[in-house]
Amino acid sequence: MTEEPTDGWHQPLRHVRADELTEDTGQTDGMTRREAVSARTVGSRRVWMGQTHVAPRTSSGDHHHGDSETAIHVLRGHPVFVFAEDGEEVRLATGPGDYVFVPPHTPHREENPTDEEAVVVIARSSQEAIVVNLPRLT
Repeated sequence: MTEEPTDGWHQPLRHVRADELTEDTGQTDGMTRREAVSARTVGSRRVWMGQTHVAPRTSSGDHHHGDSETAIHVLRGHPVFVFAEDGEEVRLATGPGDYVFVPPHTPHREENPTDEEAVVVIARSSQEAIVVNLPRLT
């Protein structure tokens, strides 16, 4: 954890190197989450940030993130984000540079229909990766 600053206000910046990300966080079949910024890694109080990797021709399990809002930025690949709306599956096809917002408690999954690994950066409105794995989207 970070030390409390002597003036009660100014705290040092924290640097998490790419090779320091940990997979010791909530996981879902078919993908790998890597934690970077969290209460455990840097002492954050209101945000969690990390990466998700989905191998080529792979689909994650269905899941949601509890009360946490999730913002996703696509770094590499062309992941497809699948959710249900009015009983129908909706598919959001994305590419590098795109962003996706996942509201709290919204069941979804990530699919990677290509031959290239998909890598996204994730930010959540909690300091931990809330993951609730589900048997299906609805």
